[in-house]
Amino acid sequence: MTMVGRVESLWRYPVKSMRGEALQVAFAGFPGVYGDRVYAFRSSAAPQGFPYLTGREQPHMLRYCAAYRHGERMVMPPNLAEAQALEPGVTPLYADTADLMVDVETSPGQVLAIDDPRLIDLLREAGRDGLELSLIRSERALTDCRPVSLISIQTARQLSQEVGVELEKRRFRANVYVDLAAGAGFGEDAWVGRRLRIGAKTEIAVTDRDPRCKMITLDPDTAEANPEVMRRVAKGHDGTAGVYAAVLVEGAIRVGDEIALLD
Repeated sequence: MTMVGRVESLWRYPVKSMRGEALQVAFAGFPGVYGDRVYAFRSSAAPQGFPYLTGREQPHMLRYCAAYRHGERMVMPPNLAEAQALEPGVTPLYADTADLMVDVETSPGQVLAIDDPRLIDLLREAGRDGLELSLIRSERALTDCRPVSLISIQTARQLSQEVGVELEKRRFRANVYVDLAAGAGFGEDAWVGRRLRIGAKTEIAVTDRDPRCKMITLDPDTAEANPEVMRRVAKGHDGTAGVYAAVLVEGAIRVGDEIALLD
């Protein structure tokens, strides 16, 4: 077992394509990070295979701040301790409906519940004529591909140097930001096809490099686009930055946890 880095920060995104929230501790379960991308908006203009409204179509969604109304109840599954006490380790229940309520700050002073029809109206007004939207809720994280995403802060720094502009790491919308022990950008690419342990228990299998799209060109605070980011990633890194993973052993992950290569 070789230590390859530490958890620099943890993030989840209660609503797909809206602003994320930093966590000190997160539960990595088979469906993904607990509370991550629980909500999304289905769009009539999107293809059936990927039916969501995202920041690619409406960049201002990145400026909408989504947070759980009862954040203290959304740290861990409610019966985690009891489930873990059973052999060989029972999958815990997920949150009650009331605990999953999210509030969205759409502009300073305006906060709407995730199921408030006015929120859909705001999103519809910013889209094309005839756009129909509906709210989706899922206990499985509504991620693009795999349950968990990781990227190193070294990769973000290298891309900043290549683009010539300081890039806020949050534009990559990862769940786990890693501080690599080796310190080289894109070092996480070497983990594909291998297993990692994060902290005392959690194990993941790194499955793929993360193919990138327009989302990484958008500033997470202003939603302004910088197409050069995607050009650099496409030209120099096969269109990828960071990696995807599946959870093999569920468990808590904390900021500062060691990340060890198992095989």
